[in-house]
Amino acid sequence: MQIYLPIAEMTVNVLVILGMGGAVGFLSGMFGVGGGFLMTPLLIFSGIPPAIAVATEANQIVASSFSGALVHFRRRSVDVKLGLVLLAGGLIGSLLGVEVFRLLRAVGQLDLIISLLYVGFLGIVGGLMLIESIGAIRRQSKGKPATVRKPGQHTWIHGLPLKVRFKQSKLYLSVIPVMTLGAFVGILAAIMGVGGGFIMVPAMIYLLRVPTNVVIGTSLFQIVFVTAFTTILHATTNQTVDVILALLLMVGGVIGAQFGARAGHKLRGEQLRALLALLVLVVCLRLGIDLIVTPDEFFSIGTGGLH
Repeated sequence: MQIYLPIAEMTVNVLVILGMGGAVGFLSGMFGVGGGFLMTPLLIFSGIPPAIAVATEANQIVASSFSGALVHFRRRSVDVKLGLVLLAGGLIGSLLGVEVFRLLRAVGQLDLIISLLYVGFLGIVGGLMLIESIGAIRRQSKGKPATVRKPGQHTWIHGLPLKVRFKQSKLYLSVIPVMTLGAFVGILAAIMGVGGGFIMVPAMIYLLRVPTNVVIGTSLFQIVFVTAFTTILHATTNQTVDVILALLLMVGGVIGAQFGARAGHKLRGEQLRALLALLVLVVCLRLGIDLIVTPDEFFSIGTGGLH
């Protein structure tokens, strides 16, 4: 069943797009990530132009993240106050990111930069998460605590000024690193078409020391609003949001996220982190191969009307 995408100017199989949205939505609900780090490369692999894939995927992330966040709200595993501070930084980052996106597109370097950013970020984050989670699983199998950090142990981040008490997370923390993290994720959302959960979730756990039981819900809460804002900016500034493609992805994503959120509560935190790390590394490897492998055709030459 084929359908024409007016902005992307191509036809796609409806069932394939719905299936992709459902699968990524499931992962979104399970891991607390927007899923863009998987969906945007999948769309590019399917032939969707990178600029369209990035902007449209931000729209789909809104739906899947909102669906997953509702589940966590019902479970009372969302720190709204922490999420609002992250959101403030995220909105600023989105404004900067959309402007950078526009400039890169104008100079013709957007596709390359998107691929390089994905390979770099996914490789680093996936590798670090996999090493840590495997270590935690091994310690637990030997009867030791899954984490080697002592309760209440602080880092230099916890010594920064402008501290605020986040009761749900049981933290007394400066808003500076929280807003900085939010801004960074907002920039990534605009340029890479991601919710930023693959950066935010480990950063909240390992840098901010946010309890694992509220990390996923709080991450999804922030992602909903930042990606919605990013979508509006892309639609008005760059005209790269394909509404038909976005609707198909949203339908699949909403359904998948509900099942994913339920499945995520059946696995331990270190198991979730290990699975997410493996997924991140697989996507990174595929994008890296595409950058290295020589294409079948370097370029094509038209007749240009010469006879």
